Amino acid sequence: MSSFVIDGGHKMQGVLTPQGAKNEALQIICATLLTPEEIIVENIPDILDVNNLIQLLRDMGVKVSHLSADSYSFKANDIDLTYLRSDEFLKKSSSLRGSVMIIGPLLTRFGYALLPKPGGDKIGRRRLDTHFVGLQKLGAVFNYNIDRQIYEISAPKGLNGEYMLLDEASVTGTANIVMAAVLAKGVTTIYNAACEPYLQQLCKMLNRMGAKISGVGSNLLTITGVDSLGGTAHSVLPDMIEVGSFIGMAAMTGSEITIKNVSFENLGIIPDSFRRLGITVGQIGDDLYIPPHDHYEIESFIDGSIMNISDAPWPGLTPDLLSVLLVTATQAKGSVLIHQKMFESRLFFVDKLIDMGAQIILCDPHRATVIGLDNQVKLRPSVMTSPDIRAGIALVIAAMSADGTSTIHNIDQIDRGYQNIDKRLNAIGARITRI
Repeated sequence: MSSFVIDGGHKMQGVLTPQGAKNEALQIICATLLTPEEIIVENIPDILDVNNLIQLLRDMGVKVSHLSADSYSFKANDIDLTYLRSDEFLKKSSSLRGSVMIIGPLLTRFGYALLPKPGGDKIGRRRLDTHFVGLQKLGAVFNYNIDRQIYEISAPKGLNGEYMLLDEASVTGTANIVMAAVLAKGVTTIYNAACEPYLQQLCKMLNRMGAKISGVGSNLLTITGVDSLGGTAHSVLPDMIEVGSFIGMAAMTGSEITIKNVSFENLGIIPDSFRRLGITVGQIGDDLYIPPHDHYEIESFIDGSIMNISDAPWPGLTPDLLSVLLVTATQAKGSVLIHQKMFESRLFFVDKLIDMGAQIILCDPHRATVIGLDNQVKLRPSVMTSPDIRAGIALVIAAMSADGTSTIHNIDQIDRGYQNIDKRLNAIGARITRI
């Protein structure tokens, strides 16, 4: 198990460029299974979750070529379906939650898929009902093998288009259903579909491959099935979660940072969410400029009541940034209620911040009230363990702002979502040692 030793209290100055978006890359890589022709994908982040998925596809028989530092070629013209039944496949796919999105492509192209209980962050119950119900409406049959703890999924009569109203706007659920529907017979209508930029990117790529998807960017998608899809080239968007992490990190450490090439039009409400905490977020073309902050003050609502920041489906605030917003608020002036609606265990890392001296009241598994210290009292250094990707980067930010040396264990969780984060931050003045 690797750890970070972080010498806090040092300001950074310089330029950071966000990596390719993890959540988009996972969808796009799974979509390469939909065609036997070559697909070239650029701006793929070099992180554990993505690398593990690429290796899983290699093991399945996909021809993968590493063209450059962040570019890959995929050609799924000789898939080994027998490998799906192997213990090795089940072990690898169960440890990677993104592997759930190979079901749609495999089912629609080959009529068969296997799914073990997926892994990923331990942030509470993450149900797969949206995936299952949507695929069942298209004609998939699910059978649970109790002995092996896997779902065997087949389409004995093929997949057929259908109208469906999703019970939640699940991003991965929508992606899975869309990928299955593009090769199904007839028309599929998905209402209450997720419409995040990463899902828009998936739909645009599929359309370039020959799919017929309309309503891209809305919560109502109409998909007319086609017989086959061809190859294409695609570039992954910059990671909005990393952009937000850098904004919070700059403010909390009093650093001056320029974040380059952020794809501003795809950041949605993220910049304004940090502005609510009193942080200056300047836009210069497609770059963001965060000046040094000695103080920043949380806004209140018009009637004077306490600010409430909560997650919501796009175009609302992504839940992946609430951990960063929460830790950033600990050194603001004022108070804010952080309401994490989606996952019931994602706020449990706040006890580590409380141990560091943060003033936080954990109201329940979904809500925490932060009373900012206004930089009058620095956080204390501590020894911590990262529970998940997003809480992990929040703990890194806390340790970088603390007065002293902190240690964060289990940083493999952070490496799952952030590419060479220690080297990139050290290059502009941070002091992080990997051991």
